[in-house]
Amino acid sequence: MPPLGLRRGRAWAALLGQLLRPPRAVCAGPVRPHSQFAEAVLTSQLKPYQEKSNFILKTPKGTRDFSPQQMVVREKILDIIVSCFKRHGAKGLDTPAFELKEMLTEKYGEDSGLIYDLKDQGGELLSLRYDLTVPFARYMAMNKLKKMKRYHVGKVWRRESPTIAQGRYREFCQCDFDIAGDFDPMIPDAECLKIICEILTGLQLGDFLIKVNDRRILDGMFATCGVPESKFRAICSSIDKLDKISWKDVRHEMVAEKGLAPEVADRIGDYVQCHGGLSLVEQMFQDPRLCQSKQALEGLGDLKLLFEYLTLFGIAEKIRFDLSLARGLDYYTGVVYEAVLLQAPAPAEEEPLSVGSVAAGGRYDGLVGMFNPKGHKVPCVGLSIGVERIFSIVEQRMKTSGEKIRTTETQVFVATPQKNFLQERLKLIAELWDAGIKAELLYKNNPKLLTQLHYCEDTGIPLVVIIGEQELKDGVIKLRSVASREEVAIKREHIVAEIQKRLLQS
Repeated sequence: MPPLGLRRGRAWAALLGQLLRPPRAVCAGPVRPHSQFAEAVLTSQLKPYQEKSNFILKTPKGTRDFSPQQMVVREKILDIIVSCFKRHGAKGLDTPAFELKEMLTEKYGEDSGLIYDLKDQGGELLSLRYDLTVPFARYMAMNKLKKMKRYHVGKVWRRESPTIAQGRYREFCQCDFDIAGDFDPMIPDAECLKIICEILTGLQLGDFLIKVNDRRILDGMFATCGVPESKFRAICSSIDKLDKISWKDVRHEMVAEKGLAPEVADRIGDYVQCHGGLSLVEQMFQDPRLCQSKQALEGLGDLKLLFEYLTLFGIAEKIRFDLSLARGLDYYTGVVYEAVLLQAPAPAEEEPLSVGSVAAGGRYDGLVGMFNPKGHKVPCVGLSIGVERIFSIVEQRMKTSGEKIRTTETQVFVATPQKNFLQERLKLIAELWDAGIKAELLYKNNPKLLTQLHYCEDTGIPLVVIIGEQELKDGVIKLRSVASREEVAIKREHIVAEIQKRLLQS
């Protein structure tokens, strides 16, 4: 018996054959028994499709469509971000949406359970990429590269409970910038923080703060407080939740769920509630516990140097040393950072929007080496911009203000007041397109002039060129400003130059 898909395909073909058969063939004689059987089979196979009339059309949980209006806003946001990346000398890179599953395992700690696995389709176990950092490290190792400054804009997937109101989705876009290579300490790290400042300032999201810490300081703190080394990453993951839940709840998780001694948790609590600037870094050098840890002292030394560079960049006031910042991903090895918006009180008619961090990153010196058979390391530092969260903020503000958005960039509309002028309109619009001018016309032979002018007003097209019998006879084109409704006659051969001149002035 043929496979089900083939049988269905044949049934559909038979149905089409009956529908397309000339009427006289259908009525040519009595219905044969095998035709009756075929009809019964078709009816039984079509029944499941007919019963789906109550099917609910929706996007999968944690995903969304973007309307033309929303795409305009997103493209503007992405343009600001990518322009900044290019300004700092980054090259573009893209990688597959899915990777070999083994490439992603053991890279994300407790978050590994959020990776989407794909069903085996031919001998390879695959997973959708969780972020853009691990694929970048794989690319560096696979191509035996020692240094690179790259940016990457692409979608990633995480199997977590989405919080749409906070801009958290299962499918979302990330914008990453990374510097790979063996360079002098903290220079690339400082540039990454400068880039975050430039982007958040350019997006005009309001005041913001970038929290910084160092994984070596955290590990030194854990060791001197009495955390078993086997629990470092698990406790680090708990600390990373302090921006979402209280210290009391974090302490309970560490003690009750992860088996940490209560007195050890209390010692950690003394540190993770500390935050400040360069003065706190210098203060930690004198801390009786931390000064016993070589790791912690190395981290503090690098942070002190980092603050010197940030002062030279003019952004030190935007940076805060925060001992509670952990960044839960396992691959971080040094400086880590996270940008948050400092929300002003929302207006009475606007509901406050809490979106968490809008940018984050850090140093991951060992990740490339995990893909290298000989374990050769390539030091890396990078950042990721939270596009979806930023978009949620901008979208809410635009709804509140009622701002109207143009969904096209059309500059000129080609119109006519008379019938039988389609050929002239087509010749004219081709000339505009060939000159690089963004132009449109209505797809009708004889559109009404008023309909054409209303279309321009509704869609925000600034200029209209009008050609009719009189214009054709006089060898001119009427150029109309949609805003002022003023019209001038321009010689046919000069119309492109005149439009280009006006567009430059607008």
